[in-house]
Amino acid sequence: MRKNEIVNLSMQIKLIAIGKTDNKQLLALIEDYQKRLGFYIKFNLEIIPDIKNVKHLSETQQKEKEGELILAKTLKSDVLILLDENGKQMNSIAFSNYLQKHLNSGIKQLIFVIGGPYGFSDAIYKRANGKLGLSQMTFSHQMVRLFFIEQLYRGFTILKNEPYHHR
Repeated sequence: MRKNEIVNLSMQIKLIAIGKTDNKQLLALIEDYQKRLGFYIKFNLEIIPDIKNVKHLSETQQKEKEGELILAKTLKSDVLILLDENGKQMNSIAFSNYLQKHLNSGIKQLIFVIGGPYGFSDAIYKRANGKLGLSQMTFSHQMVRLFFIEQLYRGFTILKNEPYHHR
C-alpha cells in the first residue's frame, strides 16, 4: 500500500446515470458519499432523465436514444468507462490503483457511466475507453450508484492511507 500518494485535484470525475432515484434513504447516502469525495477530488453525479414513451421503442432504439444523450455529455478528451456486467472486476485496492493510474495520466475528466435497463448502445461501446464490473450479481441501477460512489470514496481513502478501508 502507498503512503499518501499525491492526488491530481485538477482532474474531475463524473458519474453519468440514466433515470432518477426516488428512494430518499438511497439519495441521502449518495449525497453523503458525494460530500466525502469532495475532500479528494471534484466529483459530479449527472442524471439523464428516463426516455419518455419507451413502450413504442425497441430495446435497441431505447439504448440508441440513451447513448445519444450520454455522448452529448462527453468531450473527445474525456476517458469514458462503462459500468458493465461484463467489465473487468477488481477488489478495492486494485480499483484505487486504477484510479491513481488515471490521476497520473494527466487527463482532465474521467467519466463512469451507468446505462439504462437494457445496457449500452453499440455507439457507446465503440466510444468507451474501458469497462468495469462491480459484481457478477445484478443490482438495481439506483443501488449501483451508491455502491460505485462508495467505492470511489474508498479508493481515495486507500490512496491516502486513511483508516476507512479497514472499518
